[in-house]
Amino acid sequence: MALLEQLNQDMKQAMKKKDKETLSVIRMVKASLQNESIKLGKDALSEDEELTILSRELKQRKDSLHEFKSAGRDDLVEKLETEINILQEYMPKQLTNDELEAIVQSTIQEVNATSKKDIGKVMSAVMPKVKGKADGSQINKLVQKHLN
Repeated sequence: MALLEQLNQDMKQAMKKKDKETLSVIRMVKASLQNESIKLGKDALSEDEELTILSRELKQRKDSLHEFKSAGRDDLVEKLETEINILQEYMPKQLTNDELEAIVQSTIQEVNATSKKDIGKVMSAVMPKVKGKADGSQINKLVQKHLN
């Protein structure tokens, strides 16, 4: 099922259940999708473009969550954690550490990387393979670990 269809169905369910938080997050995601669609001049976005937008929204919330935690804003932390949980329902299944490790190692061999100078080359080859399925900072740490 396309992401937009899923969002519409879930939005109807949230309205029926009077779940304001879920409804708010779904509306925000739909607005982001529509804005991107308008910006690109397309009627419909590809799955890859939808995933990019979802990842961006999730990353923004995780960054904000970190900032709010360090500022001691527990009221906002709880709200953001709820939003992150709702957004993660629409993301693809996340890769395990072992799966990521295998992808990073095989990519390092594919691009013949040998030193830390090759981190950029490895990262640019790995990221399309794991788009939306893993956090970029986590991948970066693994690449650095293997290129020592």
